[in-house]
Amino acid sequence: MVAATSSQPGVALDLETLLNELPKLTPHDRALITRAYEKAAWVHADQFRKSGEPYITHCLAVAHILADMKLDPEAIAAALMHDVVEDSKDQKKVTVEDLRSGFGDTIANIVDGVTKLDQIKTEQTPEQRRSRTAERDLEYIRKMALTLDSDVRVVIVKLADRLHNMRTLGYMRPEKQQAIARETLDIFAPLANRLGIWQIKSELEDLSFRYLQPETYRQIDDAVNEGRAEREKYMAGVIEELRRELVRNGLQDTAISGRPKHIYSIWKKMERKKVNFEKIFDVRAVRVIVEQREQCYMVLGLVHNLWRPIPGEFDDYIAQPKDNFYQSLHTAVVDRNGKQIEVQIRTWEMHEHAEYGIAAHWRYKEGRKKQKDPDFEKRVAYLRHLMEFGRGQKNESPAEFVDAMKSDFFGERIYVFTPKGDIVDLPAGSTPVDFAYHIHTDIGHRCRGAKVHGRIVSLDYQLKTGDQVDIITSKRGGPSLDWLNPNLGFVHTQRAREKIRYWYRKQNRANNITSGREVLDRELKRLGLVDSMPYEQVSAAFSIEHVDDFLAQVGAGDINGGQISNKILDLERKEQEALERETLKARAGGPSQLLDSTVATGVEINGEAGLHYSIANCCHPVPGDKLKGFITRGRGVTVHRADCPNLGQEPDRLTDVTWGKVSHEQRFSVPVEITAYDRSGLMKDISTMVAEERVNMSEVNVGVRNTIATFRLTLELTDLQHLGRILTRISGVPGVTEVRRTSA
Repeated sequence: MVAATSSQPGVALDLETLLNELPKLTPHDRALITRAYEKAAWVHADQFRKSGEPYITHCLAVAHILADMKLDPEAIAAALMHDVVEDSKDQKKVTVEDLRSGFGDTIANIVDGVTKLDQIKTEQTPEQRRSRTAERDLEYIRKMALTLDSDVRVVIVKLADRLHNMRTLGYMRPEKQQAIARETLDIFAPLANRLGIWQIKSELEDLSFRYLQPETYRQIDDAVNEGRAEREKYMAGVIEELRRELVRNGLQDTAISGRPKHIYSIWKKMERKKVNFEKIFDVRAVRVIVEQREQCYMVLGLVHNLWRPIPGEFDDYIAQPKDNFYQSLHTAVVDRNGKQIEVQIRTWEMHEHAEYGIAAHWRYKEGRKKQKDPDFEKRVAYLRHLMEFGRGQKNESPAEFVDAMKSDFFGERIYVFTPKGDIVDLPAGSTPVDFAYHIHTDIGHRCRGAKVHGRIVSLDYQLKTGDQVDIITSKRGGPSLDWLNPNLGFVHTQRAREKIRYWYRKQNRANNITSGREVLDRELKRLGLVDSMPYEQVSAAFSIEHVDDFLAQVGAGDINGGQISNKILDLERKEQEALERETLKARAGGPSQLLDSTVATGVEINGEAGLHYSIANCCHPVPGDKLKGFITRGRGVTVHRADCPNLGQEPDRLTDVTWGKVSHEQRFSVPVEITAYDRSGLMKDISTMVAEERVNMSEVNVGVRNTIATFRLTLELTDLQHLGRILTRISGVPGVTEVRRTSA
């Protein structure tokens, strides 16, 4: 038997220790785990880890993690052999079919699933890592989604594998440590949270945080340890006082303990609440475990009678479980010394599910019979439902999809209520439109407004936990294409976006082309490029040969207005850079007149910098616009936009002009016209939006006629991209129907 050294100090890992973790194993189960260990030891006999330890130590460590969770013998056997298919070769080659014949279908399928996940390798060079991160994350997510259709234990074994790798990450190169820690924090820790496995989730977060922000980690760790003795003495007194109160009221059979707070969760709360370590009160936390559900509420009353509750710090996750089926009562109180304490109250069954989550389904019990578990089936179905939309995505880049998946599936959650009081679980950042589509697809399509706590809010309002949401619908109609524009902030979740796109795909092609033309015209008009940028040029930028095909995709929602604006601005930038390169090339053979790259030269006339010019007040060009110069007698050259109608019909007085080096501090005046339905606070909302973009308004004129308000503003902007961003944000102000760049 090979003895192995654990990554946990003072713990020797060997087969006997592993078997002793599960003392009620049947002889058949002991034999199964022993055979799995022997197979793994044989395959990995000549293999070593970066630490210099025999590779079998890793297999034992992964199995020990599952044994500590009391998982069933099949999962532990699969954990011991999780790398044998991938790492075996030559005379020791082991296939999935070999495992199937030797250990049965279940174990073979778990090992096969873990092997397929492991086949997604981290790229070796920094360039490869940058270009492949999104694709690799996407493949991980899709493959993990497929395991939910087969056996969730595949993911649990993979989480245990990642946990042990994180415990021994110190042996890797620093850049590798950072890459693995980032991937762990982005995907594996949130996945453990989704599965409700608190033990693994918390340790993965702390270990990742240690490598990603070592200095902050050390500071919080020192702060936690600095007052440990005093805090433990204080907590012992709190626990004893609470125990006496419970016993006095007939609750003898309770377990009360201090609850450890993990470093990453402390940091997250410090960031969220913008406070220092001393203000994070739930570092002092107590957990009470009782036998019956009804006793939880009895304990809650006694805690609130003993100490003063803090308003707004009570959550009932028993009546309304979290989306990962977590159940517990949470409250925060102030004791007689003015110190704040968080108290969790739950039953033993709730505690087991809180610690082990979905893995509790496979907790080993002697003589247990396999049977249908409706609760478990409901959990898996819910997880499948959340991840289902991720399969077969074609319209988004891997990076866009992975970002959406991290937000929708792995990200933080909010809990809001329907008018009837039903709880709705959504990703943080969700809007009333996301809420409407979560309730029902048809409600989402017909959503025209929303109320939160009885007050009307805009459709881009970001919902918060505790909000009660009521959707205002029309009798018929469909969603707006503007909802798909990410710059407007109407939709946050990928699920809602897919439902909107599907609605538009079902419309006929002719309607889609018409709708797409309206969207494209609106974007070109907003940027002042209607006459200078043909449809063909925009279509080609998206690598779509035929304009009608392009317009149909826009009309179907596969390409949104924000993507069009970004692509147009990118085209303008590339053309401007090409002009500058040609100018520099033409001047390369002549006298050296190039200025230092840090000097702002404004514009270059016929390739020459430093000549006298003025910016035309009729079209107000900004960096990014194509330019043309008009030679004015006695006043040098007036610089216009190339499509300006005021350039005149005297070609001999026109001259080539390009943008030179423009400093980030320079600002250019751009007239903008806004049309909106008049309402109270409209001007304030527009002014606030402009101020948030750090844009100065040098001129403001407002007119109102028949409830329609027209604003004519002159904005001080840096370039065309800056203009595009501010126009997009203004168009999202409630009541605004049109915003566009104008001539003076």
